[in-house]
Amino acid sequence: MAVDVADIKKLKDLTGVGLTSAKKVLEEVNGDFDAALKELRVKGLAKAENKSEREVSAGIVHAYVHGSKIGVLVELNCETDFVARTDDFKNLANDIALHIAATSPKYLTVGDIPEDEVQKEKDLTAAELKEQGKPAEMVDKITEGKLNKWYTEIVLLQQPFVKNPDITVEELVKEGIAKLGENIAISQYSRIELGA
Repeated sequence: MAVDVADIKKLKDLTGVGLTSAKKVLEEVNGDFDAALKELRVKGLAKAENKSEREVSAGIVHAYVHGSKIGVLVELNCETDFVARTDDFKNLANDIALHIAATSPKYLTVGDIPEDEVQKEKDLTAAELKEQGKPAEMVDKITEGKLNKWYTEIVLLQQPFVKNPDITVEELVKEGIAKLGENIAISQYSRIELGA
């Protein structure tokens, strides 16, 4: 089946794959652009998982100021200076900083949360569920679900990305890895709000 050249170019631009790969995937899905995009994202995320152990020693510190009231600094690392200088990498850093400005996450990863804070949240949730008369065998399961929901509120990588809530910030980074072909990691960030 002949596929539209505009679709091939658009798919290439969105995913970072070569023209030949974009054309091949579009042909495999009979020209269905959305199906091709989904297929390439799945393949890209699988490749990103393989790159996640590689060392990230290059990168940038990106500054973002929102309305003169909120400022964010984010250190985004990659494997080479070449990738760190690309517009795609800088745009990713800006999107992450914008997200941090909007959501004010307390922690970068779940592992960064102090164990006593996690235990306190578990205990409060379990006590609340028992107070509501939930059966004991359900308390642990419901508590785990509520804990995962809590993580999405306070942990940067677990949060739904503000510009596309269908993906988390972690998945946004993985898409960047797939597109740029290098491991990428958020090392640290700082958010300052006027008067806070």
